[in-house]
Order: sequence, then C-alpha cells, then structure tokens
Amino acid sequence: MKGQILSTRRTPQGDRPSREPKPSDAAPRRLPFGAEWLPGQGVAFRVWAPKSRTVSVQLSSREDFNATGLAELSLEPEESGYFSALVSQARPGMFYKFKLGSGAFPDPASRFQPAGPHGPSQIVDPGAFRWSDPHWRGVSRHGQVIYEMHIGTFTREGTWRAAQEQLPELADLGVTVLEVMPVAEFPGEFGWGYDGVDIFAPTRLYGTPDDFRAFVDRAHQLGLGVLLDVVYNHVGPDGNYLKQFSEDYFTTRYGNEWGEALNFDGPNSRPVREFFSSNAAYWIDEFHLDGLRLDAVHQIFDASPEHILNLLARKAREAAPNRSIYLVAENEKQHGLVARPVSAGGYGVDAVWNDDFHHVARVALSGHNEAYFSDYCGAPQEFISALKHGYLYQGQWYSWQKQRRGTPALDLAPEQFVNCLQNHDQIANSLLGLRLHQLSHPGTLRALTALVLLAPGTPMLFQGQEFAASAPFLYFADHNPELAQLVAQGRRKFLCQFPSVRASADDLAPPHARGTFEACKIDFTERKRHAPIYRLHKDLLRLRREDAVFSQPGQTRLDGAVLGPQVFVLRFFSPTDDRLVVVNLGTDYRVRSMAEPLLAPQEGKAWTVRWSSESVCYGGCEVGKLDDESVWQLPGHTALVLAAEAREAPSAGSGRTTTH
Repeated sequence: MKGQILSTRRTPQGDRPSREPKPSDAAPRRLPFGAEWLPGQGVAFRVWAPKSRTVSVQLSSREDFNATGLAELSLEPEESGYFSALVSQARPGMFYKFKLGSGAFPDPASRFQPAGPHGPSQIVDPGAFRWSDPHWRGVSRHGQVIYEMHIGTFTREGTWRAAQEQLPELADLGVTVLEVMPVAEFPGEFGWGYDGVDIFAPTRLYGTPDDFRAFVDRAHQLGLGVLLDVVYNHVGPDGNYLKQFSEDYFTTRYGNEWGEALNFDGPNSRPVREFFSSNAAYWIDEFHLDGLRLDAVHQIFDASPEHILNLLARKAREAAPNRSIYLVAENEKQHGLVARPVSAGGYGVDAVWNDDFHHVARVALSGHNEAYFSDYCGAPQEFISALKHGYLYQGQWYSWQKQRRGTPALDLAPEQFVNCLQNHDQIANSLLGLRLHQLSHPGTLRALTALVLLAPGTPMLFQGQEFAASAPFLYFADHNPELAQLVAQGRRKFLCQFPSVRASADDLAPPHARGTFEACKIDFTERKRHAPIYRLHKDLLRLRREDAVFSQPGQTRLDGAVLGPQVFVLRFFSPTDDRLVVVNLGTDYRVRSMAEPLLAPQEGKAWTVRWSSESVCYGGCEVGKLDDESVWQLPGHTALVLAAEAREAPSAGSGRTTTH
C-alpha cells in the first residue's frame, strides 16, 4: 500500500498516516522529484532510484535522526525507476532520508541539508516566504554591470543576512547584477562551492533557504538583479550519494577535469537531463533569481539532438514567463555557438566570459606573460580587438595548448562578452591570492579600470575590487584529511606552471586551513580608507550610466587605432554624439602626427577632456586639458575621455582655430 508504515519506534500515538490520496488526487508538483509540500494534502515524495528494487522514506521530527520517533514508509514503484508516495501527516520542518537496499541516504533533490550533505534532508515549504517583488521584470543582457561575490567571505559573518545589509551600498556603487558564487550544499565548514553535492539545497553555512530568498527580494527592491553560479559539469567527491540511487548519473565515455562526466546523452540519461534542467528552473522559480552563470560549459558533454545547454536555457526561461532571464557561461574553449540563439544553431546563452580580455589586461598590468598568459602581450591592438570582436582566439593556433583555440564569434555583439580585470579564479591563481592593485602600477590600473567600465562589453567586478580590498582571495576548501592533502598537492602542481612562483609553491596557503579562508574576508572600512579608488569606480559607473554615448552600448559603434607602442584610442560613435577614450599604458607620450581619421572630431567641434584617470581625487596627477590641437601630450599610465564640443570661430586673418 502506498504510504504504508513498515516500522515505527516510539512513535507518538496518532502519528500513523491515514489512507493516502491517489496520485491523481494530488496537486501538481513544482519539481518532478524530491519532497513536495502540498498544502492540505501532505508531502509528496518522489525519487529516481532504478538501482533499488524497493525504496522507503524514513521520517523524523529530529535533526539528529536517531531511532527515537523514526517512521519508515514504503514508496510505490513507477515506470523508469521512479518511486513515490504521498504522506498526509508529513510536514515542512521534518527530516527524512530515502532507504535503499544499500542503506539510507539524503534526497538527491533535497531543498535543505541543515546538518550538511551527510545528514538528513529537511522538508521545506517554498511558498511560505512572502515576496515583495511582483512588479520586478528581471534582467536582460543589455547595459549590465556584474559584481561577482562569494557569500562566505563577502562579510565577516559570511551569511545571507550580513550580505543583505551591504546591498544598498552596492546599488549606490552602480552595479546592476550580483553574481553569487555556487551555494549548493558541500561538505566542511568553508569552500568556494564548486564541489557541491546537493544541487537543490542552498548550503547551511550561509543561512536558511528563506535567508537566501530575503537576500534576492531585497536586491530587487534596490533594482539589483541576482545570478547564481551553478555547476553542471561535475559533482563533488565527498557527500555525493547519486551513485547509490543510479550509476547512470555518470558516464565513462567522456573525460572530465574534475572527476566523472555527467551522463547527458547515454543510456538512461533522460532522468539525468530532467534532474539538472529542473535545477536550472528551480532557482529561477523558487528563489526568483534573474539568471544563472554556467560554470565551465566546455566540460559538459552531450551529443543529443537537443544539447543539455539548450534544455537548461529553455527550462530556465519557461520558469519565469513574465520576467527576463539572463544566462552567462564560462567557456574556456571559446566556442561561438554557446552565445548564439537557438534559431541560429546556438545554445541560447546570453553572454560568455571573455578570458582573452582578462589575459591581455593581466599581462599589461603585471608585466608577466608566463604559462597560459604566454600567448598574450598586453599590447594596444589586443585591447582594441578584444573590445571590438570579443575573443581574440577564434580558431587560430594557440601555442600554450599546442592546438587551435576557439571558433568564429564575430557575429556576437560586444555586450555578449563579459570583461573583467579580476575574478575569483584569476586572483587565486597567484601564489598569494593578491589583488591587481598589489601587482601593478596604480596609474595603469586606473586607466584599464576606465577601459573595462566604459567599453561596450559587459563589465564585471570582483568583490572588494572597487575599493582595492587588501584581503587576498585564495583557494580554500574544508575537505576530510585524505582529500584535503590531495587537493593541496593538486593546487601546488597547478601553480608550478608559473615559473615565477614555482620555487615558492611549497609556501602555498593550505586550502584546508581555516586561516586561509578567514584571510579572504573583506573589510568594508577600506571603502573610506581607500576612498580615491572607490570614488574612481563610482564616477566611472556614473559616467557609464549617465553619459548618452556610454549608457547605450547596443546603439554605439566602436572602432580603435594604435597611436604608439603603448598608446591607443577608441572612438565611440553614437547617433547623438561621439567620444574618444585615449589610453597610454607607458610613459609620457607626444602624439605628433594626427594622421588617423578616428582622431578627427565632428565638423565644427574640437576635442576637450571630459574625464581623466589622473585626477587628484583618484590619487593621480591632475590632467585637465590637452596642451595643443596639433600635438597631444599624453601623460603616462593614463586614460582620458574626450568629448567633442563646438569650437570658437577663428579670429579674422588668424588662419587657425582656438585650442582647447
């Protein structure tokens, strides 16, 4: 009998479930699996477990899940290896596990694991939270400024509630979208989140699921969108019980950088596809998220007629029919089809991380082009090409990997490329996890900050970058002792590809040490102590938002030219006006020849300095004008924004116009 009690131990009288309704009597589920609270009916349990002949659910009102008050109820087998039951007396807040032939395990689709991935799952009512964002219409790909953050280190407390308190300041800064690093439940007390094992359960480390919802709700009140970084290319090794339910979650037909590849196209892959595509929809539906950042899609393998990325994108958008959903992908292979619409043979993702832009900027700022930076020079033409065309490598030979890299992507719009100077990976890939302001000339960093924040691509900041946070961002993961040693060895091996740090690789901060994690927490008092760089970011984002040329990148045409060995200019053409951004990455430079048509102002106008990265309010040396119309004296390590303004009529017989 469906819902039949198989055994009880010290169960209080009256806790025995009454006759269960038939499946056809139940209200529709939000998810095709997991524990679904159906008000007025009870909890519907459903799980895919083709590896077991029988499945039951163990229920308890206690988190420690001991023998006291434990009830066990059978689930009814369905087709294709699913088992289900509707239990009328189960309630939100109760704890449960699924008992298989090999033991009792947490629900693969658990909505919360308050005792961690090895403990019982908790029944959650996602409808209990009262949202205040009914008029929020989501986030499109146009005009966004992304802010990447790790909840555990973003504040000293490392919680959703503490992070929520900082949202007004982020809105005032001028960012528009928060990109939260992975929060799926993982083992230990700290970690980056990319080894998540319960992909439907927000980790208990940052608070409750409703704390996450409150964070999103508050962000929407302030006009901020929220993306979640999700990992659909592998599952973490510790606390991963998927194989107890089915071996078919994984496949050996593909290699994977981080473990076993997920089975999206092999035998019995349909439930696997359903599991992960439902997860994409789940975050959009139950947490009102505005989109997803898809981690390392080059390690997702699928030869199905509908690629799993197509399916994920479709399900995510269907989950919010009245909101615009924004999907971003990390794609190291740089395949153009990832960001093309499905109608053009693509995967339907809105934007992709542009590693090429980051690598060029990193070389220009640090002076090092070793390891995977070795195919970049930090040269002016690289910046121009990356901002005009996105990926620099679109099928050419890439010497570091000794193969061609990328595919053509010239048809993609500039805003489809997410450009950054720093992100979680690249900061941590230095031995000490140093920020770029600690590795570069301050003037050059100001100049390239202007470039990335004003260019028509989609800019992204990493937490604390806006005020030159002194806290490093290191790799940290609280694994069990055996796995921790393997992870530390792997991290040292990875860093040894950089000759500059190879001799010091043994000095790597242990990823499993709590001190490594604690050192990465940022200090918001540095907003005031580092006020010049903070003001730089706020002013640039205001310029991007309020200047008619920079605020509508989709309507702006960009071109560029090299003026000197380390000097280049970008011309922004718009229907209303034009702008020049002049960047000098080297020493003082005199532009003696004006033989470049991009330098010509509109008829009857002359260029004047609208903004300078060397303003004293940013910690620079004031540069407010160009010395002469015929020769431009450009200070070193500087970016200038020039606007064309009407020039005075020449004096009678002078034969020349007035200079700026």
